[in-house]
Amino acid sequence: MTDITGFLKIKKKDAGNRPVHERICDHSEVEQTLNSEDRMLQASRCMDCSIPFCHWGCPVDNLIPEWNDLLYKGDWKGAYMRLLATNNFPEFTGRICPAPCEHACVLNINQEPVTIRENEVAIVEKAFSEGFIKPVPQKICTGKKVAVIGSGPSGMAAADLLNKAGHQVTLFEKDEKAGGLLRYGIPDFKLSKTTIDRRLDLMIEEGLIVRTGINIGKDIYGKELLEQFDAICIAVGSTLPRDLIVEGRELTGIHYAMDFLTLQNRANSGQLTANNNPLNAEWKKVVIIGGGDTGSDCVGTSIRQKAVNVTQIEILPKPPLTRADNNPWPYWGKILKTSTSHEEGCKRFWSLSTVKFIGADNHVVGVEVEDVEWKNSNGRYTMEVIPGTRRKIDADLVLLAMGFVHPVLEGLLSELELELDHRRNIKVDENQSTSHQKVFAAGDSVSGASLVVNAIASGRKVAKEIDRFLRRS
Repeated sequence: MTDITGFLKIKKKDAGNRPVHERICDHSEVEQTLNSEDRMLQASRCMDCSIPFCHWGCPVDNLIPEWNDLLYKGDWKGAYMRLLATNNFPEFTGRICPAPCEHACVLNINQEPVTIRENEVAIVEKAFSEGFIKPVPQKICTGKKVAVIGSGPSGMAAADLLNKAGHQVTLFEKDEKAGGLLRYGIPDFKLSKTTIDRRLDLMIEEGLIVRTGINIGKDIYGKELLEQFDAICIAVGSTLPRDLIVEGRELTGIHYAMDFLTLQNRANSGQLTANNNPLNAEWKKVVIIGGGDTGSDCVGTSIRQKAVNVTQIEILPKPPLTRADNNPWPYWGKILKTSTSHEEGCKRFWSLSTVKFIGADNHVVGVEVEDVEWKNSNGRYTMEVIPGTRRKIDADLVLLAMGFVHPVLEGLLSELELELDHRRNIKVDENQSTSHQKVFAAGDSVSGASLVVNAIASGRKVAKEIDRFLRRS
C-alpha cells in the first residue's frame, strides 16, 4: 500500500442516499455516488493488514486490499481487472451485497470499516463509463455444448465462465427476460434493471446464447437436453415460498412477498401498467410477516405505492444494536439492520407470532398476533407464548415474507429423478455433480435461499467443475 496510515488521516465517508421525500416518489436507485477524488481517498483507508480478514469474509474471495490500493493510486482500470479476477458481476454485488467483507474489516473493530462495497461499485461503473469493459469473444471453441437452466446470479456466473472457457453455452430462462431474482425479485430502487441488461448484452456479444420464455421440464423436457448437450447446469434457485398455515389463510388479500415484488418490477419495466397491477398497496394498511431483506423490500415498495401505513413483524427477537459477546469480530455481526426502506416510514415489531387472519366478506381485515419469549436451554432456543398479549393489527393487504423452503420439484427435477438432500434441495457432491452424471447444480437450488454473492460464488465453482468434466470426456 502507498499509504498504510491512510485510515488515521481520512474519516469514513459514505456516499449517502437520496432524500426520503424525493426517493419515495419513484423507483430509481436510492444510493448516491461519491466523486472520484473522495472515492480514492476512501480507498486509502485500507490498511494493508497482514491478514486480510475482508478477503476471508468475502464469498467470492475478492482481492480487496489489492484493488483498493490500485483505486487509491488512480489506476481504475487495474482496479477493475483485479476485481474481475474473482467476481463476474461487481456491479450487482456493489449495489446489493450486505458486505460481509466490511463486517470482517479490521477497522470494523471500531465500527468504521473501509467502504468496500461502495468502492467496488465505483470501480466497475468507472470501468463501464471509460470504456474499459468491452466484449471479448472467444477465439477457441472446444466443441462442447452446455445448457444452463436458470438465469439468476448463479446461472449467469456459470454461463459467463463456461462461455469464456470456449464452450457453446445456452442460458435458459422461464420468464420473458433473463436475470432471475435480480430482475424480478429485487426492487429497482436497489438495483436498476438497465444494469442487468448492460451485462447480459456484453455476454451475448461474447457468444452466449440466451433463450427466454422456456420452462425446462414443461416446454422442453430435461431428457431432450441430455441428448442435445454435453453437460447441464441447474441453477433454478429456491423459489417455493414458505407458507403460514393458520386460521383465515384462505382469505383474499394475503399474498406471497415475491409475487408482490415481481409484479411491481414488471410494472416498472412496462410489462404491466400500474393500473393493471393486481397487487397494489395504494390506500391500504399493509402488514408484512417476516423481518428479513425480502420483507424490507416489501416495505419500500408499499411506501412507493402510497400505502396508508406499513407494519413489519418478525417472530424472532429483536437483534442487539452492537455485537453480543458470543458474536465477536471478524464474524458477521448479528445486529439490528435498518434498511433505507425502514427509514422511509414503517412500524417494526419483534417476538410476535401470528395466531390467525381476521376477515370480513372473505377479505382480510386484520392479523391477530401475540407476544412470544425466546428462552435458551442448553444451547437450544424455545419459544413460549406470553399470556394475555393477543391483539389485532388492522390490515387490508398481508404479505408473507418468510423465506423459501426449497426449489420447485415438479417438472425438471422430478423428471430427471435427481437425488435430494434432507431439506429437499438438490444433492451434489464436492464437484457440484448431481446423481446424474451429466447434470450439475449450483446456487440456491443446492444451498437453500442465500445471498446473491453466495450464488455467484457457487456459479463460479460449478463452471470450473463442468469445464473439468468436459475436458476429461
